[in-house]
Order: sequence, then structure tokens, then C-alpha cells
Amino acid sequence: MYTFEELKKGALPKHLAIIMDGNGRWAKQRGKLRVFGHENGVKAVRETVENCAKLGIDCLTLYAFSTENWNRPKLEVDTLMRLLVASLKKELKTLNKNNIRLNAIGNISSLPKKAHKELLEVIEKTGKNTGMTLTLALSYGAREELKTAVQQICAKVKNNIISPENIDETIINNHLYTQNLPDVDLLIRTSGEHRISNFLLWQIAYAELYFIDVFWPDFSEQHLVEAIINYQNRERRFGKTSEQLN
Repeated sequence: MYTFEELKKGALPKHLAIIMDGNGRWAKQRGKLRVFGHENGVKAVRETVENCAKLGIDCLTLYAFSTENWNRPKLEVDTLMRLLVASLKKELKTLNKNNIRLNAIGNISSLPKKAHKELLEVIEKTGKNTGMTLTLALSYGAREELKTAVQQICAKVKNNIISPENIDETIINNHLYTQNLPDVDLLIRTSGEHRISNFLLWQIAYAELYFIDVFWPDFSEQHLVEAIINYQNRERRFGKTSEQLN
């Protein structure tokens, strides 16, 4: 059993991203509908957010709903939107208590009116908090994000605002949903799947990837600590050699 005390405080990931996968299969194992898994996944979200804030993680980004998820059965989509609204209302006090600022990325204007309104209200009401930034990726797809960024940059080139030869990583970053966030240091995916699923493709260029064979509703403080310890035991070279780092 690991504890928070075993973590190297000076070597925490500044930006942790999580693909919260396995709610449906967790419910299926118990003979329940998929929505039962999503309802129980909310508890894991709450605990993970509070634990990350307690640890001192600067930024936590959760893959809550992808652009592809709109293709799921209507009952499941409706339940996810209902849970989103209920959770935002319920967790506002907790977010403020823990000095957490809420942020959202994705095509959030495509959310149902009620969910969109509640999301913007909680973002506004936590906007002055100075602790961890919690980002929800909602109606998010990395390819759509990159396509939109390219379109915006092309429009600026066409209008002589940007010269093609001046386009660099900074300009691209400034046109992404995540323009105010650092690159991802550690990406965790639950449920045993080993893929990225169109999540933060640009931002995870040098992230450490950690896959765990646990469904999201069962993801605990212990699993979080194990993932961070694993991250801290890796050597991040960013294209250099070990000798250069030393």
C-alpha cells in the first residue's frame, strides 16, 4: 500500500490527464445497465479531483464526453448530460472549498442548453480560485480541435495577420482549446484499453502514458498514487540522452 507521503513533492506531474474508461463494462459485470456505471463513476471523479487538489497537482484534465460519444444510445447520452448538470450543481461548494477553478474544453456549445448554462455558471463562480485547474473535456475531439486551429490560422494568414513562415508551435498552441494549459505530463487510462481515443493528441506529445486494468468506478486513491510513483520512477528525456540530462 502506497501513501501520499511516499510521493516526491517536487516531481509531481504539473498536468495530469485521465481517460475515465470502463463505466459501462463495470455495470455489465454486475448485471446492470450502462447508466448505473456512469452514476457510480461520479464518485471516482469526486475522489480523484479532491485527491489531486490535496496533492498539489496544478492541472487535472478529465475526458468526460467525446465528440464520438454523441453516437451512443439516447438514454445513455441523456443520462450523462443529466449527471453533468447534477454534479456541477452539487460540487460547486466542494470546488470552492478546495480552491479549484473549473475549466472546459471542446465544442461545449453543442451541449444541451441546461448543461451548457450550468457549466458556464460554475466556471464563472470558480473563476477567482487560485488552486488546481480542473478541466472537463466535453464534446471534445482532438482532430476537431486541430482542424479548427488550422482553419483559424489559415484565416489569419489570408487576412495578413500571420505570415506562413512565422507559424510555430506557440502560434498553434494559442489556437487550441488548451491555450492556457501546459502540455500533459502524465496520461492515465483506466479499463485496460491501450489507446488514446482522440484525446489531446497535440498536448501529449511527450507525456508519460500509464494504462491500468481497473474500470473507472473502482479507480481509487491507491491507484492514483501508484500511477504517480510509476511516473516519478521514469526518466523523461525529451529526445536527449541520459548523459545529457545528468
